[in-house]
Amino acid sequence: MLDKRGCGVLLHPTSLPGPGGIGSMGKDARSFIDLLAEMGMSYWQVLPLTPPACGNSPYSAFSALAGNPLLINLDQLVVDGDLAAIRYVESPDHTCVDFEAVSEKKMKLLRKAGASFLANDAAPYKQEFWDFCNRTTWLHNYALFMALKRKYKGKSWEKWPADLALLTPEQFEKVSVELGPDIGIQKYIQWQFFRQWSGMRAYAADKGIAIIGDIPIFVGYDSVDVWSHRELFLLDSKGKPTVVAGVPPDYFSTTGQLWGNPLYNWETMGDQKYAWWIERFQSMFELFDIIRVDHFRGFEAAWQVPVGEKTAVNGSWVKAPGAALFDTIFGSLGKLPIIAEDLGVITPEVEDLRDRYDFPGMKIVQFAFDSGPENPYLPHNHQKKAVVYTGTHDNDTTAGWYGSLSDLQRSRVCYYVGGRGDDTVDCILRTVLMSVADTAIIPLQDLIRSGSEARMNTPGTAFGNWGWRFTWDMISRELAGQVRAQIECYGRCNPKCQ
Repeated sequence: MLDKRGCGVLLHPTSLPGPGGIGSMGKDARSFIDLLAEMGMSYWQVLPLTPPACGNSPYSAFSALAGNPLLINLDQLVVDGDLAAIRYVESPDHTCVDFEAVSEKKMKLLRKAGASFLANDAAPYKQEFWDFCNRTTWLHNYALFMALKRKYKGKSWEKWPADLALLTPEQFEKVSVELGPDIGIQKYIQWQFFRQWSGMRAYAADKGIAIIGDIPIFVGYDSVDVWSHRELFLLDSKGKPTVVAGVPPDYFSTTGQLWGNPLYNWETMGDQKYAWWIERFQSMFELFDIIRVDHFRGFEAAWQVPVGEKTAVNGSWVKAPGAALFDTIFGSLGKLPIIAEDLGVITPEVEDLRDRYDFPGMKIVQFAFDSGPENPYLPHNHQKKAVVYTGTHDNDTTAGWYGSLSDLQRSRVCYYVGGRGDDTVDCILRTVLMSVADTAIIPLQDLIRSGSEARMNTPGTAFGNWGWRFTWDMISRELAGQVRAQIECYGRCNPKCQ
């Protein structure tokens, strides 16, 4: 799929327009897919769809497998008969998600819909719901975890009573009965997420659009994954991490990034034949056509920082299983279409692991101008087996990035891309499309020439991220035709969108 010239747009579903203060899997999502098809695009790339935890980040989730309830289209629940008609009270700012307000309102309505559905023996789709519950192996653990979090007012699991934090089989059975109604509602919410996403993915496929998903290498500490599989992580006898994940000082931060995620106990995972990873990849490919593996280098070696450090400077690289893991996954699931996020400190060993499986790596054009002509991100150094981006969700928008450069840096960019200054963002986009790399991905913010106000995330900052949304009046009538003409010119137009 990724070995033919194509182009896609990066946009997380929370950034879609629509009622309710946050993007959802409703009519605006389908209108966006229509727009992609009009442009001649082949791909829609999203960030992780898991339920966000710390800082509303999709890269810090309560579960590696569950779906984000805030993406559920409530209007569909009205159609299904689980909710009465909704009167939306909208924020005056349609370009930013107020996560706290949205979560409070939406979760109340979702819980109300779930209670209504479960109490109605004649509710449509009842058998579909039970079939989903029976085949989704991770669902009960997740629903129990979220029910317990609600009972203990959102506290992290290690702050629950000890017999629940370090759950025994006996206590598992007991609390599953006690919290049965709440567990049922959590299962209903997940069922609605997955049935709605399945419908939207089918709509995209019908338009010729493949969806690129994202799988973070690490999981959050306050997650059902760690709580219910403590043996798979480097924790002490009380369930506390001994070391945490991060990256050393790099382009984004002089002190590195201290992510705080627990590290894997690879020895135990290997003893279990990497069953947890096989289930994770299998589940993700039920959602997506292609997956970008975030922080791919962590599969060769991960940066481990002792607990208690204030920055990521005093860490060390510790080996991961690499080929043994992927050989086992592919032996079970077959060859999978994967993009390797090979950014940061990349060694020959990481490149060998990537190339062993013929994974395309990533080329970020915003990284291309901080050194000489040998810079691997400069388009004249790209390879066909690669995915080229103007920037990712962690970068400023291209207009914002260009505006932040010194006069000397701007002159270098202009000289390379043939820009005059006022048209340089246009020239950068054209340069990306011209790249020999088979796949080009452009954030929507760059297609509509947004500035830094539309940045999705600033690494190393805990607040003010992930909230940007576009509005339909940002999309000019001419945009689809203009973009299509460019990607046709450079041989990237999707033949299914003729």
